[in-house]
Amino acid sequence: MSRKYEALIVLDTKGKEDNIDTLVTQLTKEFEANGASLKQIDNLGKKKFPYAPRHVEGGWYVNLHFESEPESVDKIKGSLKLNENIYQQYYQRA
Repeated sequence: MSRKYEALIVLDTKGKEDNIDTLVTQLTKEFEANGASLKQIDNLGKKKFPYAPRHVEGGWYVNLHFESEPESVDKIKGSLKLNENIYQQYYQRA
């Protein structure tokens, strides 16, 4: 049974030469490769963190609305953990 989810992904762009659109495109391909169907992508822009954890002062926020099987969300989490461009990721059921 497919369910609706929302993901907030924080991209680490420090020292990266890739364009933000390129990073978001790679991110959406990763979601679709793991069985998610994207409904909406909101590019929330760059925001500064209140403190600098792991020497990262800010990140680029992307909010994704998608439908997927519950097992696919675990696959997405696992594959994005290995992506060096992802700083943090949060998921919730919509």
